[in-house]
Amino acid sequence: MFVLKENGWCFFEISQRKWVETGLSAFEKFLDQAEGKAGFADVETPTGSLPAFSGSKILCVGRNYRKHAAELGNDVPDRPLWFSKPPSAIIGDGGTVILPSGFGRIDYEGEMVLVIGRRCAKVPVEQALSFIGGVTAGLDMTARELQRTDGQWTRAKGFDTFLPLSGLVAPFSEKWQSAVLEVRLNDERVQYSSLDAMVFKFAELISDISHCMTLEPGDLIMTGTPEGIGPVKSGDRLELTISGPVRLSLMVNCRQQFSVSDKNMY
Repeated sequence: MFVLKENGWCFFEISQRKWVETGLSAFEKFLDQAEGKAGFADVETPTGSLPAFSGSKILCVGRNYRKHAAELGNDVPDRPLWFSKPPSAIIGDGGTVILPSGFGRIDYEGEMVLVIGRRCAKVPVEQALSFIGGVTAGLDMTARELQRTDGQWTRAKGFDTFLPLSGLVAPFSEKWQSAVLEVRLNDERVQYSSLDAMVFKFAELISDISHCMTLEPGDLIMTGTPEGIGPVKSGDRLELTISGPVRLSLMVNCRQQFSVSDKNMY
């Protein structure tokens, strides 16, 4: 697994069973070795780890699970429905989601996140998986009422702290395409789905968006959320787990909008 720390990326070296510091080129270096090495035991995130983002953009796809589209009364699109989240929305594992006042219901959405490993543009579907440097876990927090009234999703998805992101990046394996995603709200399971229920698979997503914009190493693609989304309130705890070749997890707490005096607490 990769982890991002203040001095750069680290990689969990299986043979040595320890974290090894690397440069950003580690994504490309280990890309071809990832298959077959993704079966190691769970490891803990090192202290001082940062959210797993080192790219230029965070791209997200909406309505990529049929049952999720149905639960909100939406049709499944004919091609991926893209939006983006700003890097300023990111918080790390163990952080606090700030619930803004005056914007109504705030929902959780658990998602598998792809980390781009190599620069790519206009990639054919058949080659797209080779550009994945790793995978991680994230929550797409959403101001649901604002999403409806604005008609586009920039504000609804873009508040500060609206992208909790794991600090672990597991090497990519095609086995991740049938991993199981689970979200627990205050220890109660609220989302549970295999990733093979996606409408548009990993390769289709990368190919489609790369025909619009060049993807850079470290860019993130959030692959959509399954059914079971719902609102959170102050004091709630969210835990996202993705179980595949290894186990990825993320936990955050929620609290009401901060005051000016404690703006720098997170």
